[in-house]
Amino acid sequence: MDDELITERRPVAFPQVFGYLRHITGGLPRHAALVDCLTEYCRRHELTLGGVFTDRDATVAIRSAAFVGLVDALQLPDIHGVVVPALSHLGPKGIGAERRRQITATGTRLLAVRSFTSTRGSETSPGTGVGVRPRGTT
Repeated sequence: MDDELITERRPVAFPQVFGYLRHITGGLPRHAALVDCLTEYCRRHELTLGGVFTDRDATVAIRSAAFVGLVDALQLPDIHGVVVPALSHLGPKGIGAERRRQITATGTRLLAVRSFTSTRGSETSPGTGVGVRPRGTT
């Protein structure tokens, strides 16, 4: 008889994601709080946080060093995607849209911890990027 463990007792490798944070005001305490937020989100959703790429420069550029590193890391085998505290961490409208395009072009997912409410009254469901209308609205 084999001494192999049954499947339920074998360690399970959760899908791996990388975090991304844009320039953070508030210094190291704010950065630590956001990393904790990403870590907790990953724990709750059974994801492995492989690392967090942070743009520390207030200047926003599509090809910043941290974002280029993130996109390079997404090319590694078996990477599930990127987790951000909110989609605004990808940058202002035009830059954020281009960064979303670059992430999805890698074949990985973009997950947002917090949803947002647009001026049209629709929300983005966390982690999906799919617009949904809140209950009770037309």
